[in-house]
Amino acid sequence: MALYPQPILWLTTSVSLVLAGCGNNGAEQPWVEYHQQLTSDLAIADIERHPPPNIGKFPERRERLFTIPETREGMLNIYALRECQITSLIAARNNQLGRVAPPSQHWLYERALWQRLSACWNSGVPDGLSDDNKARLAELTELKTEQLPAVSWNAIFDSEEWEKSFSRASAPLNSAELPNIDNQLAAVDYLEKMVTHQFSQTWQQDSSTLENHLKALQERPLTAEILRTLLLTQQRLAEANVALESARLTTSECLQGDFPAGLNQVEQISLKWLTAINRLINAQQITPPEAVKNYQDTWLSLNNPQAPWQRFQQVKAQHHALRDQFTSCSDN
Repeated sequence: MALYPQPILWLTTSVSLVLAGCGNNGAEQPWVEYHQQLTSDLAIADIERHPPPNIGKFPERRERLFTIPETREGMLNIYALRECQITSLIAARNNQLGRVAPPSQHWLYERALWQRLSACWNSGVPDGLSDDNKARLAELTELKTEQLPAVSWNAIFDSEEWEKSFSRASAPLNSAELPNIDNQLAAVDYLEKMVTHQFSQTWQQDSSTLENHLKALQERPLTAEILRTLLLTQQRLAEANVALESARLTTSECLQGDFPAGLNQVEQISLKWLTAINRLINAQQITPPEAVKNYQDTWLSLNNPQAPWQRFQQVKAQHHALRDQFTSCSDN
């Protein structure tokens, strides 16, 4: 590892922090103003700010997906089950376009295949089949029933749209210009419906609806942005808390400014999104891979005291309590 003289190392670190700060200027500005307001009200030294920690890396593909063995059946065997109306479906899956279809389309195919196999098995068709073909239908139906939850999981966690939502190439949200996330919430809600209705014969999937919802998820790395926002908010409130705790013992000044503008909206949007994400993961009818369970508990959980949401709640409560120990200038 190369060693650099101290001045060069300091300069490199400083430049990195400046560059990082430029990218998050919109998110930082409300906190700069709030810290300045506190120092002005209490006549104290400037509040020292430090970069918040990075968000966790989303699990690698091999860590977050299930291995699903390929089902191999000869076309003659499939043709023998033609009354189940699966021949054209399997042919479409096996052609060139079907083999390169994205995970979302593979999900639609597997669900449609299960629906037809299950409906066929519960009809009068098996009574007209030979013993071998009846056994083949029973085995294929059972196999696809067992695999469908893993297919549903992989379709979401292998999708580019889902992975990008957790991208580290992201920045905190600007609390003064928070986005409307209705489309993203609707997308997660539709994915949850597909998961919870995957074994329904009556609920009908729709390819264009699914793709449009996935497109909405791709608009921005929303999960990562919200996690970064919570980490930034926690960091800036903790720094303000240190200043307030110190000032409480040395000053009798009153507080002129209000609580950070937009913080309630940040809290609302974060709660809505994390609730939706956790609900979708928990709706899966399969135990998640260990890496995903760990990520969910460490970063997405609303209950883990060490996860960003609860840590934000703790620091915010401390901040309110410290502010309450000062009189408001409007009361004087």
